[in-house]
Amino acid sequence: MADGTFAILMLVAGLADMGLNYCGTETGCVGRTETAPRVAISGGQVLERRAETGGEAYLRYDLGHRIGPFGQAVGLSIGDKGEAWVGFGQTYRQSFGSTPFYAELHAMTGLYRAGDGLDLGGPIVFRSGIEAGWENRRDGGSVSASTIGRTRGFTTRTPVSRRCTCGCPFRRGSIEIIISVQSCDGVPFV
Repeated sequence: MADGTFAILMLVAGLADMGLNYCGTETGCVGRTETAPRVAISGGQVLERRAETGGEAYLRYDLGHRIGPFGQAVGLSIGDKGEAWVGFGQTYRQSFGSTPFYAELHAMTGLYRAGDGLDLGGPIVFRSGIEAGWENRRDGGSVSASTIGRTRGFTTRTPVSRRCTCGCPFRRGSIEIIISVQSCDGVPFV
């Protein structure tokens, strides 16, 4: 679903959460709250629609605050065919009651350089994804699986690239660091 579905889902879920849980509180709908910053580092295969797979290294830094229910993140990826992307965007994380399970959506806009890799149709590219996981709230360790898509627009005719990740984060001081290994073999994408 690298066609922008995750971005739209993040917006709808986040705005609903904002209306139910943030508006009318002391901080307000878009009040700033502090969170632990998080660094995610991953590398592995990327599946490109109607193209060959290739390698990618990805770094994401989640800033140490939220605006209402939305976190902010900065990302950078480099592919083995010279592709490069850098961007900024929002995250939305939802825990499921008192269970250790969570889901996170993100949507980021950035600048893309194709190099010898997949031409996504221009320099401005959207990256969105979903992550599901389990987090040990006592020490911050977690295990998660995610899928991310890069696209030029919100149509299925737009070239996209996708990747999926399984990672094990750990905390170093107040920063959570996630080291991931990716493999998309056999993963069905829409």
